[in-house]
Amino acid sequence: MKISFGQRNVEPDVRMLYDMKEVVYDKEWLKDAENIPLYYMFRDLWKAGDRQRIEKLGLRYDITIIPGRMLGQEYVKTKGHYHPVAGTVDYPEIYEVLEGEAHYLLQKRKAERTILVKAKQGNKVIIPPGYGHITINPQNCNLKMANWVCRNFESEYEPIVEKGGGAWFELEDGFKKNPNYGSVPDLEICAADGNNPFDRNLYDLINEPNKLDFLVSPDENKKIFEYLEFF
Repeated sequence: MKISFGQRNVEPDVRMLYDMKEVVYDKEWLKDAENIPLYYMFRDLWKAGDRQRIEKLGLRYDITIIPGRMLGQEYVKTKGHYHPVAGTVDYPEIYEVLEGEAHYLLQKRKAERTILVKAKQGNKVIIPPGYGHITINPQNCNLKMANWVCRNFESEYEPIVEKGGGAWFELEDGFKKNPNYGSVPDLEICAADGNNPFDRNLYDLINEPNKLDFLVSPDENKKIFEYLEFF
């Protein structure tokens, strides 16, 4: 799979099923499953004339495509990760659903709070400091989403891998708690409407770079998180 972006044909990094074996719910299905590609990550994209500006701002723009499929009983999802600390709070991230529908599972590091944000095409979702996140495609069609994130850190996958996945699994017949987390509060479910103050195409925010400062310097831009109903 390739995409055309900024007059370039871009090859993806591919997340394969066996890269995800620790976090898949349906282990019986996994035993006989082929090592199929699950999703495609097109990282560090830019349009003509924007590359140096984006790099100077310390940002990265990505597009991810997750084809609709089932992992046995479970809807296809990303592996899930946390972000490291930037000063006194973790780095945030912002997503936009370009096609399809996304369920963003957000969880505190000890799963003392878990939230599922349902987002449709055009919705933007901020992943706030302190929350790990997993993206789920709950439909039988492609989910295509974009994100802006600080380019100067490495995501932390180990905490979710060690627990065998997120605090919740989304199955065909509903949500199931991951017993590896022990006692987990009820899952809070909300719509993406009102999650953030941005009302324009996410990539075009590069023309208003002050609105993306919170991704690189969250300590100095905490006010933006006041928009989040659940923060």
